[in-house]
Amino acid sequence: MAEENKNKNILPGNTPKGRPLKPKFNFYWIYAILAAVFFGTYFLNFEGETKEINWGELKEMLESEDVEEIVLINKTFAEVYIKQDRLSDAKYADAKSSGFKGTGFQYKYTIGSVETFYDNVEKAQSDSSRPVYITNKNKRNWGGELMGWILPIGLLVVAWIFIMRMMGRGAGGGGQIFNIGKSKAKLFDREAAVTVNFNDVAGLVEAKVEVMEIVDFLKSPNKYTGLGGKIPKGALLVGPPGTGKTLLAKAVAGEAQVPFFSISGSDFVEMFVGVGASRVRDLFKQAKEKAPCIIFIDEIDAIGRARGKNPMTGANDERENTLNQLLSEMDGFDSNSGVIILAATNRADILDRALMRAGRFDRQIHVELPDLTERQAIFNVHIKPLKIDTSLKIDFLAKQTPGFSGADIANVCNESALIAARNGKKSIDKQDFMDAIDRIIGGLEKRNKIISKDEKKVIAFHEAGHASISWLLEYAHPLVKVTIVPRGKALGAAWYLPEERQITTYEQMFDEMTAALGGRASEEVNFGKVSTGALNDLEKVTKQAYNMIVFFGLNEKIGNISYYDSTGQQEYSFTKPYSEKTAEIIDAEVRILVEKAYKRAIGLIKKNKVKVNKLASYLLEKEVIFSEDLKNIFGKRPFEDKIDHIENNAESVKTKPPKQKKSQTKNNQSIKS
Repeated sequence: MAEENKNKNILPGNTPKGRPLKPKFNFYWIYAILAAVFFGTYFLNFEGETKEINWGELKEMLESEDVEEIVLINKTFAEVYIKQDRLSDAKYADAKSSGFKGTGFQYKYTIGSVETFYDNVEKAQSDSSRPVYITNKNKRNWGGELMGWILPIGLLVVAWIFIMRMMGRGAGGGGQIFNIGKSKAKLFDREAAVTVNFNDVAGLVEAKVEVMEIVDFLKSPNKYTGLGGKIPKGALLVGPPGTGKTLLAKAVAGEAQVPFFSISGSDFVEMFVGVGASRVRDLFKQAKEKAPCIIFIDEIDAIGRARGKNPMTGANDERENTLNQLLSEMDGFDSNSGVIILAATNRADILDRALMRAGRFDRQIHVELPDLTERQAIFNVHIKPLKIDTSLKIDFLAKQTPGFSGADIANVCNESALIAARNGKKSIDKQDFMDAIDRIIGGLEKRNKIISKDEKKVIAFHEAGHASISWLLEYAHPLVKVTIVPRGKALGAAWYLPEERQITTYEQMFDEMTAALGGRASEEVNFGKVSTGALNDLEKVTKQAYNMIVFFGLNEKIGNISYYDSTGQQEYSFTKPYSEKTAEIIDAEVRILVEKAYKRAIGLIKKNKVKVNKLASYLLEKEVIFSEDLKNIFGKRPFEDKIDHIENNAESVKTKPPKQKKSQTKNNQSIKS
C-alpha cells in the first residue's frame, strides 16, 4: 500500500520527489529551424506550375483579345495573364495560375530579342481596339542569393562545430565545444571506488613506506599538524617503465578512501592556446571542492619539461603556459590545503627545476627495478590466478628473471599460461615459464626460416665463440644455454644470467666486451673471414667502450673526467661538451679499447680452438646446448667457486627436446645493463 502511494506521486513529467522536470532546451533546434527556413525559401516555388507556350499560341491569344496583361521579367521571359472571364473557355483548360491562391499569371513565354518581341506583339494586335501593352519588371531571387552566401558559411560552421566536438570529446559537460577547457580528470570516489590496495603491490617496500605516510596524513592529519608539521604538497614517483608507479598510485587511492583525480599529462595539451592552463585551473577547482583529496598526474614530463629548452618553438608555447599554471596552482598565493598531488615519470632528469623544488613536490620516491626478493614477491602475486604445477619453485623463477620489471613478470606469467594451454596441459610447469621468458626476450621462434648449411655452420661457430670465452673469463656473465635456432631477429644467441651488482669495475666491463667479440673472433680464426652477423655485438661493444671512456672515467688518457649530463639538458645542445681535439682522442681510445678486447678474444679462441670446434659441432647437432654441455667439453670453470648459483641455473633449463627450447639475445641485455 505504501508502495502504491509512493508511485502515485510520481506523475508524468515529475521527479520522484514531486518536482516538475524542466524540459531540456537543445541549442541544435535553432540550427534546424534556420536550415528549414533557408531551404524552404530556396526550394519552395510559390509561383506554382505554369505552362510555357510558343509564339503561335501567344499570337492566337492576342488576336482573340483574351490577354489581360503581359509582364516582361528581366528581359528574359514574359508572364501572360488571361482575362478571368475567358479562363472558363475549353481552350484554356490547361491553364494553371501561379502565385499564392492562384492569383498570378497563367502562361510563360521565353523571348529571344526584346525588340523583336515588342514588334511581334504590336503586329499581332494591329486590328485590336484595346491592345495590350507590355510592362517591364526586374525581379531578384532573394532565396537563391541568400543561399549562395549562407550555404558556404554554414558548411564552414558545421565543419568547425564537428572539429570542436571531436577535440572536446571526453571533456567535462559531455565534451561540448564550450567545455573544451574543462578538466578531463577521471574521478574515483565512494561511488567509483578503487579496489587496489597495498596488498596488490608486491615488492617496493621502501616506496610503499613513503606513500603509506601520505595515506596516514589524509586519514589522521591532526597527528602531524598537532606537532606543527604540514602535510606534504606532493610526491613524485620516479622509476623505469613497468616498475609499478601507476599501480602504487592506485593503491594509494584504494587505501586513502578519499576522492582521487586521475589524469595523464598529455590530457592537458591541445592545439588551442590556453586550453591546458584552463584545464589545470578547473582540475584544482574541483579538487578544492572535494578536499581532502589526491590528484594523480601520470607521465607528468609531457607538461613538466624544463622551460626555455626547445630551440624550435622558443619559450612561449602552450606546454610552458600549462606548466606555469600548474606551478602557480601547486604553490601560489592560494593555499591548497587538503589537496595532495602524486605524479609519475620515468624522465625526472628533464623536469623543470621549479617543479621539483620543495613546496611543490616535497618528496621524490624512487621506484627501481625489483631485486631477487622483490621479484619472488611479484611472482607470488601474479601466479595466484594460475594453475601451476606443485613442483614449481618461485625462487627459481625469480633467479631466472634478473632485470625484469613488474610488468615484465606479469607478462611472463600470462605468456606461460598461454603456452601451457597451447600444448594442452592441465597445469603450468617450469618449462612453460622458461619458454615464456624465451618468447618475451628473444621473440617468436622461427624454425621454418631458410638458412643454408654454410650459414648455419657460421652461426654455430659464432655462438660457440661467445659461449667459450664467457666460460673462460672470470667476470663474464654465467652462461645458461646457447642456440642456433632463429628467434625474433636473431639467427642465434647465447643466453647469460647476469649477476645483480650495483657497481662495475674496468675488469668486469672489459671481460664482457671480450665475450661479446668472441663470436666474430671465432669466425676469423676458423674461417679466415668475418660476416655481418656481429652487427649487434659491435654496436653493443662500441657503446660500452664509449661509456667507459666518456662517462665512467675508466681511461688513462682522458683521465678522471666524465662528460655525462645527469640533468638531461644536453640533448637540446647542438655542440658536444668537449673540444674537437678531445673528440679525436676519444675516438682513438674507443678504437684502441675495442681492438684490445678483440685481440684478446682471438687469442683465447686460438688457444682453445679444438674445444671450440667440438662445441660448434655439438651445437650443429643438437641446435640447443646448456652450460652442462660446456662443462663436459671445457671442464669446470676455475672461477666457479666465486659464483655459487651457476650449477642451479644450468640444471634449471636442461632436459627438454631442442625443438621446444630456444635461446635468444639475453646476452645483449646483460652486457648492456
